[in-house]
Amino acid sequence: MTIQQLRPRRQKSVVLTAIMVLLLAYVLIPIAWLVINATKTQESRLTSFGLWFSGDFSLWENITQTFAYADGEFGRWLLNTLLYVVVGAGGGTVLATLAGYGLARFDFPTKRFFLPALLGAIAIPATALAVPTFLMFSQAGITNTPWAVILPSLVNPLGLYLVRFFAQDAVPEEILQAARIDGAGEFRIFRSIALRLLMPALVPVLLFSFVTSWNNYFLPLIMLNESKWFPLTVGLNNWSMQNQQAVTATGLPIDNIIITGSLLSVIPTIVLFLLLQRYWESGLVAGSVKE
Repeated sequence: MTIQQLRPRRQKSVVLTAIMVLLLAYVLIPIAWLVINATKTQESRLTSFGLWFSGDFSLWENITQTFAYADGEFGRWLLNTLLYVVVGAGGGTVLATLAGYGLARFDFPTKRFFLPALLGAIAIPATALAVPTFLMFSQAGITNTPWAVILPSLVNPLGLYLVRFFAQDAVPEEILQAARIDGAGEFRIFRSIALRLLMPALVPVLLFSFVTSWNNYFLPLIMLNESKWFPLTVGLNNWSMQNQQAVTATGLPIDNIIITGSLLSVIPTIVLFLLLQRYWESGLVAGSVKE
């Protein structure tokens, strides 16, 4: 290969690298700003450069104030968010796994209509369904309760779609038939054989469901009107809207509390992605290449 042929490739590589650096900076700079400013006092934050440490290290003091502010509202919101994630995202992953496996490995009369309906459900944004869901839940009398947030989270069309197509290649029909011949029931086959083969796909589905439930804002905003049921997203925004001054009547620096609360709210997602990185990366590409 000549130098003239290598030069365009090098130029293209430089351009792509520059684009990736810009995208990386776009993602990391807000997180860095959040971490740095959560370590500052109210005074040093207002008088120093936002992307550099200054003054006394006050992270632990800010965390204490965040959990103590407003009679411990942040702690209640954190527990609410964990409830919505564990029951909603966890339940949605379980249902998506069962339904996806059933669609992939069982035949029934209306099966051919499910895939177009599933694609349509994925294409419809969740915000478009929020108001109809609110009206339906209002008539059922479950608004302003945890069920108003949990029940919509149990429906996971994208997770069902991923499990369905992964199960077609990852769970061979020959293994299932051999298990049936040996006398195993369908539930035992699913629990002992299919579930293990589907595990690489379940981690990405669980992570997507976790992030969606953890960052859920619009649905709880219209479903809940009492702060005791707020998740972190709605609660922190409520603090920000109600407290525009730098210091509240109690003398606590509300800006630092909101910044620290925001930092604490993103840590679980980052930690979970880092711990499960090798699983969700392999799950995203598993089954994409056939032998």
